[in-house]
Amino acid sequence: MIGRSLFMAVLVGSVLAAGAAVAQDPAHGPGEEAVDAYAVADANAGATPFTGTAMFEAFHGRAGIDRMVDSMLDGAKADPRTAGIFVATDMVRLRRTLKEQFCYVLGGDCGYTGRSMVDAHDDLGLQPADMGALIEHLQNAMDAENIPFRTQNRFLARLAPMRRDIVTR
Repeated sequence: MIGRSLFMAVLVGSVLAAGAAVAQDPAHGPGEEAVDAYAVADANAGATPFTGTAMFEAFHGRAGIDRMVDSMLDGAKADPRTAGIFVATDMVRLRRTLKEQFCYVLGGDCGYTGRSMVDAHDDLGLQPADMGALIEHLQNAMDAENIPFRTQNRFLARLAPMRRDIVTR
């Protein structure tokens, strides 16, 4: 164990010396579990943000995004098809980072502090049916937030390329 700890200390020190942003449990909130250090970058959000503020405003800003993410995750946790995905998940962190990710992608003034899509989903073993059910919950949440159908589709199209990093089985 000491060898691994020393290696990690040297690795983190090297990355810091190189000028990259590395965080230990970045900007975490109350109730979040500690995580290993990783590079913090908006690029980890997995999608290029929309330009301008039209999409962000169409989603009713941060308050609308917060409601939408909470509704989506509450629905997914209550759904027998997807509930198992969240059993070992730090829901406090997931809610925070998903809100950051959506805000960032929608062109809001948010930064994304989560891990890359590959790293965040690596051990979950998500299947296409899981992804489909989660998207269904997102669509329900967008409907509840009165997001126009065309605007929903623009957002979903921006998120769609992440599927290859999220679905692993």
